[in-house]
Amino acid sequence: MSQTTKKTLAKSLKKLMNNIPVTKITINDIVGDCGVNRRTFYYHFQDIYALLEWIFETEVSSVMAENKTYETWQNGFLQIFLYLDQNRKVVLNTYNSIGREHLEMHLYKAVYKLVSDVVEEIAVGVEVCEEGKEFVVNFYKFAFVGLLLDWIRTNMVKDPQQIIDNLDKITNGDIHRALLKFEIK
Repeated sequence: MSQTTKKTLAKSLKKLMNNIPVTKITINDIVGDCGVNRRTFYYHFQDIYALLEWIFETEVSSVMAENKTYETWQNGFLQIFLYLDQNRKVVLNTYNSIGREHLEMHLYKAVYKLVSDVVEEIAVGVEVCEEGKEFVVNFYKFAFVGLLLDWIRTNMVKDPQQIIDNLDKITNGDIHRALLKFEIK
């Protein structure tokens, strides 16, 4: 029941954000749209931004679910772009509001997990200290999220597949090479 209620609240917020800036949406707007009371909202979320963060966290994680390996990470990253594109109005509304930090924070978390899984897979058989792996993960996390944020900032007009293709040209094999530079000898 709890997940169903959260999904209902999320659906209402996303529906409202298609036409109203998030800063103008109230808890009453959300609960009125989905037919629950304010207490129900506060039982699940501290505020609208907590709901917004939950939306990004659960939805982005689910679209990437099966694409976190070396062979599939490009598709996982593409799925993030496609999710953001499918939710364009909500994303741009969030990006252009004080809620931007929630979007950015979740993108950093999601991309960190994606890159971390890939680095762990590539590091098998290479003796790399944890600090070295962490540095490589963070380097790619910041680069990849930078691409996402720039794409959002420019109103999401570039073709996501082209961005992924260009990214693959630049990074193909480089994560392994970076790990080798941190190899313990």
